[in-house]
Amino acid sequence: MAAGVLRTVPLAGELTASLISRVAARYGLPTAGVLRLWTCRNSPARHDGGGARADAEVVLNGAGRRVLAELCRVEPKVLARALPAFTMDDPKISTGREAGVAQARWRAAGTVAGPAAFGCRLCTARRTGQALRAVRYLPRWHRVCLRHGRWLLDADADQPLEHLDVRGVAEVVAAQRRWPGVARRAVRAGAEPEQAFAVAHAVVARWWEQALSWEQEEIWPRRLHQLAGGSVGSRLAWWRIVGRDAAIFPEVVAVAQALLEPGQLRVMAAEAQSGGSGTRWRATVPAEQRFRITQLVDEAREQLVELRGVHSGTTAEVARTLLEHLSHSADLIDQALVHTAAAAVASGVTLEEVAQWSRLPAEELAAVFALGEGED
Repeated sequence: MAAGVLRTVPLAGELTASLISRVAARYGLPTAGVLRLWTCRNSPARHDGGGARADAEVVLNGAGRRVLAELCRVEPKVLARALPAFTMDDPKISTGREAGVAQARWRAAGTVAGPAAFGCRLCTARRTGQALRAVRYLPRWHRVCLRHGRWLLDADADQPLEHLDVRGVAEVVAAQRRWPGVARRAVRAGAEPEQAFAVAHAVVARWWEQALSWEQEEIWPRRLHQLAGGSVGSRLAWWRIVGRDAAIFPEVVAVAQALLEPGQLRVMAAEAQSGGSGTRWRATVPAEQRFRITQLVDEAREQLVELRGVHSGTTAEVARTLLEHLSHSADLIDQALVHTAAAAVASGVTLEEVAQWSRLPAEELAAVFALGEGED
């Protein structure tokens, strides 16, 4: 295909791969056919079922970027402003003897510029004239399309929905309108809005998991039914996964706002100033990981607290109680140890130091990390 004859404008924050797909649709061609304009030696990430993930992204070399600009009939500087991945270099295609050949390399969007979500098709049609699927880099605190009342879902999930209708869930829309004010307050105080949101999301997500056993809980069940179009029917488990972030969003924003009280702000601001150097644990280890470690330690502590006064009773009864609780608490501590070791290594602490402190062979720790046992 020569230079394009039809102009295809990018969306702000759009994935480069998403724009290429829309260009193909504009010419009435399959995306795979247009992708042949670039030499690519790897494949997009796929779901377990074999389908390509919607958050599969492409990184282009210099020659490849020129091809896309010509194809879209859009200036490269415009594409650079709109597409977060457009100017990203990959040494495997930007250097060497074939650097002058238009090349592309597939990557997962999350490793390029952060979480990706489906764009609102109504907004896409309004801005581009194409009512097509688009995928954009969108942080999890900016998922409500206020114009059309849609919650934009993550693009990495293996499920058919692109959005949830929140026009009838006023509190979700209201929370989206409140978030910019919360973010501005964090910035004024020298804290990172992303940090406040991450901590709040981790806390509320844990409540969400516990809520199934809350007999008196009414707000979240009602909200989840609304997000499902009136009723989750027989698919409660599925909707609890797909609808979770939208359902808990009002509470996440409320908790984030509470975190910005003066005492909490001083702690967050001090951590933000450390710049992720590794000198402060809370600044380098994600909130979700810290929360999981604390949870494991607290559960182990609960097991041990229950052993107070246990030495009354028959030998078999006491022995059984002691051994069961000690075994369970030991298992929880082992899990906490592995999670902590994994977090330390990921934050820049050497494997040798972690092995010394945890009293485990470095080879054994490396094998555990390779199996992914330090992750949920």
